[in-house]
Amino acid sequence: MKVFLAGGTGVVGTRALPALVAAGHEVTAVARGSEKAALVERLGGTPVTVDLFDPGAVAAAVAGHEAVVNLATAIPPLSKASRPKAWAVNHRLRTEASRHLVDAALAAGAGRYVQESICFPYLDAGDRWIDEDSPVDHENPIFASAGAAEAATARFAEGGGPGVVLRFGQFYAADAGHTVTMNRLARRRLSPFIGEATAYMSSIHAEDAGSAVVAALGAPSGIYNVVDDEPVTRAEADEAVAARLGVKPLRRMPKLVLRLNPSTKAVARSQRVTHDRLTAATGWTPAHPSIRTSWPTGSDPAPEASS
Repeated sequence: MKVFLAGGTGVVGTRALPALVAAGHEVTAVARGSEKAALVERLGGTPVTVDLFDPGAVAAAVAGHEAVVNLATAIPPLSKASRPKAWAVNHRLRTEASRHLVDAALAAGAGRYVQESICFPYLDAGDRWIDEDSPVDHENPIFASAGAAEAATARFAEGGGPGVVLRFGQFYAADAGHTVTMNRLARRRLSPFIGEATAYMSSIHAEDAGSAVVAALGAPSGIYNVVDDEPVTRAEADEAVAARLGVKPLRRMPKLVLRLNPSTKAVARSQRVTHDRLTAATGWTPAHPSIRTSWPTGSDPAPEASS
């Protein structure tokens, strides 16, 4: 299958691209600059330079492809994540770029569209399991763009072939900027996991996110959670990371921080998410079942990537 991939040079994209190639697909990936183009080529893809905010350019680049996969994001570093302006480009990618890619896919007669989304908008469910039918909060400004990207995918499904949304858990990988920052905090014995100690968090290793993209090319239209097998509480995450890094128990962030920042509170919800639907539809399962055994220590090998 000829696949057009946006976001192929990010932490997840650099896993998805070679996985797609290994599965026999011919991949064209967006690359900004010569270094990113060289990276795409080393990973087995064909680079193309295109402004995702230019609908005409996107349409021309997508023409001739049988499937479109949108993994394009611009997640700010943790040090800036509390600033609304830091998310502006990411919101544009999930609204404008997703709209342009869906328009281009429909115009090209592509048979499938796959869109990256997130689990964070799910409402707090305590210790109850969350599936794709659980309520979400796309009215919250920090999650509205994810809702827009999902709506664009539904529009493709109405006018084209299968439209698949992948709601990813919190990514982690040795080369992911957020993971590096979290490990730096943990080595100072500060917990990097925001929320109540008993609140659940659902994660996904970047390699498993990449393999889920390949699986999505065979999934029926719909929304699918992409998480590991074992969601853990924040307290359990603290214990796991401390054990992996060989440091003493971590100190948790004061609850006052959650009260002062509404956006921080929104990403601190208890979310015990299951991937059963994707597994049932495609047979996909994560190779990294839990951060307890898979959390990177900083010395783990990682593919060439940039977040």
